[in-house]
Amino acid sequence: MPTPCPFLPSCGRPLTWRDLNALRDDQGPELYRLCLEYGQQLWLDDLPARALLAVDRALYCDVPEGDVALKEYAMPYRAIGWMVKQPSDNFAGNARVHYQHLADRVRGEQADLKKWRAWAAWAISRIARPDLEGDPKHIVTEPTHVEIEDGLRTHGLASEIAEWRKALTD
Repeated sequence: MPTPCPFLPSCGRPLTWRDLNALRDDQGPELYRLCLEYGQQLWLDDLPARALLAVDRALYCDVPEGDVALKEYAMPYRAIGWMVKQPSDNFAGNARVHYQHLADRVRGEQADLKKWRAWAAWAISRIARPDLEGDPKHIVTEPTHVEIEDGLRTHGLASEIAEWRKALTD
């Protein structure tokens, strides 16, 4: 059985995608917390790629600075780094490529925020798993850490830069 992620909550009840879907019209703190809980459940069910996707969804929730959800569970950059580092035969795909594609292709509402959060997760993945290569067929200018931090400062929450920096050094 996988070790629980120390940066994710557990809800104590089984969740499904339907629980998240019930909140599709409210992308706020309740969905944020639920995505993190669902990510933990999927992780413990030995579904690491799906767990990472659930945590990604939390990254895109609209949680105001100072909300209790963020006080209990900060932006999940450390969870992403921890998960990517863990050995697993069930981890389908390449986290570095996943975030590279996500950052370059995100569209819609709050696209700039989502882009910089995806690049932040990409940078964490590169450090957590330096053996993972980027997608050579997907030509994109990879940002520096300074550019990522500037993007987070401009579009993200004031508290998330510190969390991102912690994740880079975990």
